[in-house]
Amino acid sequence: MQKNEVLERVQEIFRDVFDDSSLVISEQTQASDIEEWDSLMHITLVSAIEKDFSMRFALGELQELKNVGDMLDLILSKQA
Repeated sequence: MQKNEVLERVQEIFRDVFDDSSLVISEQTQASDIEEWDSLMHITLVSAIEKDFSMRFALGELQELKNVGDMLDLILSKQA
């Protein structure tokens, strides 16, 4: 799977979790860019991504993430 394909899937997850069909994310998007993205929403988001991609993330992996691009890289690394 290519990075842009993963971004498209993650985009849909973001739209579903934040209940905003017009939400647009990029690799540079971070929590401070989305008003509703607090710690609870972060857990919901990570859980939805894990479910959609059928994978689990370690707490240490998640603590390293700075933006959506880092999440995409993590997803791709687990698919390899």
